[in-house]
Amino acid sequence: MKYAFYPGCVAKGGAPELYQSTLAVTKALGIELVELEGAACTGAGVLSERNPELADTLNARTFAMAERHGLPLMNICSTCHGVMCQANARMQKDPAYLERINTHLAPEGLHYSGKTVVKHLLWVLMEDVGIDAIKAKISKPLGDLKAAPFYGCYIVRPSWVLGYDEMPQRKRYLEDLIEALGAESVEYTGKDKCCGFPILTMNRDNSLKMTGTHVLEAQDKGADFMVTPCPLCHLNLDGSQVEASDAVKAHLDMPVLHLPQLVGVALGIEPKALGLHKNMVNTRRLVEQFAKL
Repeated sequence: MKYAFYPGCVAKGGAPELYQSTLAVTKALGIELVELEGAACTGAGVLSERNPELADTLNARTFAMAERHGLPLMNICSTCHGVMCQANARMQKDPAYLERINTHLAPEGLHYSGKTVVKHLLWVLMEDVGIDAIKAKISKPLGDLKAAPFYGCYIVRPSWVLGYDEMPQRKRYLEDLIEALGAESVEYTGKDKCCGFPILTMNRDNSLKMTGTHVLEAQDKGADFMVTPCPLCHLNLDGSQVEASDAVKAHLDMPVLHLPQLVGVALGIEPKALGLHKNMVNTRRLVEQFAKL
């Protein structure tokens, strides 16, 4: 399996543990990555509100880079994934619009045909690698640990753009993966709601309350940790947890793992190689639990 790899912004900046754990896990699973160096930000849904054609052009540029390699595109960010899928859908639906976008790409010698397949790492694991192949690689089943899945917004909606009508099983990929790795998936209402990150700079109080509410609910349901496929959600759930504790007037101490960190532990990859020591909420207690598996 080979993919054009789009790491996004946060994995190369604020959350380097996501980048290193992705490389470790894909190597262990035999997934070959061709990193698209020089690819631009997707616009994170913000740019498309102000200048949708510019946002679509930036994403078409990335798709064209993947197409030049003749590869499907893999990303590791739910926000990037949702934005990319929406941009792709607009261009595939309107050939005339796609051609106008291509006029912007032409000076760089790029052209996008509209055929690039975009997949998040979660989808690659579940659809291309497959549960059986992942289970065959597990050396440390996660035992009695309880994991609270947190999808965030962009990997679950709008559902018609993300293929949920054709593949409704995508609604449970995180739960199914958690259980395949040997852990128990904790059911709670906040798993597919917004983490609060999009309004962090506009309404910090409400953002922190949203974050705190989700973490507190997972904590109250007995989760040992949370896991998310979105680095922006991770920045809020993990990085803002201290302030979120004040917002919901409760003590929060919930480790939050990136998706590849969770998979990597079950594959027997050392916690340091997965960057678990770089997470904001201390993972020492969790790492000690992993060591006993």
